[in-house]
Amino acid sequence: MKNLFNTSNILKSILLIAVVTLSVSRLNAQIKPANSGYVPVNGTKVYYEVYGNGKPLVLLHGAFMTIGMNWGELIPELSKTRKVIAIELQGHGHTPYSERKLSHSTLANDVVKVLDYLKIDSADVVGYSFGGAIAYEFAIQSPKRLSKLVIISSTYKSAGWLPEINNAFKNMKPELFENSPMKTAYDAVAPDKTKWIPFLKQMMASAAEPFDVGETNISKITAPVLIIAGDNDGLDKIELAKTYQLLGGGKVADFGVMPKSQLAIVPGQGHVSLMTQTKTILSYLNGFLK
Repeated sequence: MKNLFNTSNILKSILLIAVVTLSVSRLNAQIKPANSGYVPVNGTKVYYEVYGNGKPLVLLHGAFMTIGMNWGELIPELSKTRKVIAIELQGHGHTPYSERKLSHSTLANDVVKVLDYLKIDSADVVGYSFGGAIAYEFAIQSPKRLSKLVIISSTYKSAGWLPEINNAFKNMKPELFENSPMKTAYDAVAPDKTKWIPFLKQMMASAAEPFDVGETNISKITAPVLIIAGDNDGLDKIELAKTYQLLGGGKVADFGVMPKSQLAIVPGQGHVSLMTQTKTILSYLNGFLK
């Protein structure tokens, strides 16, 4: 275990988040979804859960995670005033492993299919980490389906991460997850537990591939965007500032109109610890999505 946690900061974070959020998943079990099931998508199917009533709010989790692990503390609060649609992406949680190529574009289209199935014309979308990259893709592919966008500790391009993070992505190995809490969580809900290693290899291969949806596409996003990041979460803050400018931010509001998009840098937080700051994140979400 000591060698495992010394591999790199990002690999350490990936496993630590499972440990931190095990209690969160137990909390999530205290609230039952009003509706759940599978939606046929492009030759496979995607699992979803619906909580509460109100304006639709889609939640997209981080890599290797489940709904409960990522959103367990937030769903009970958000669902008091919103119709929360939490989705488990390809191979994650209840959603089965698929041989189809894992791409941001494909996963973003899966989100559209879920909205179609639930007869939802448009929604606010919140994505964390891997889910944030999918949320960016959704905003570009389906602008008419998006009301507001929240990106938590994520980027639209590989260069948005610090070099250490990209190097760690390239060096991930399935054995790092042996006997991990994430494996336990996967086994608890996965429809086919024998797909664990193929799922890890598929995700790791995807993470090692450079991606960039393009500055032009980001600048064309018309929906208001809230970016939330930890001050030491592995994102390149120079690139993050550029992203905010592409979204219309970084202005002198005293000399004109306040931008509709917002940027929040949470002090003293890394990629993992940021998601444990439930009250802070909830405050930002409630203020922006009202």
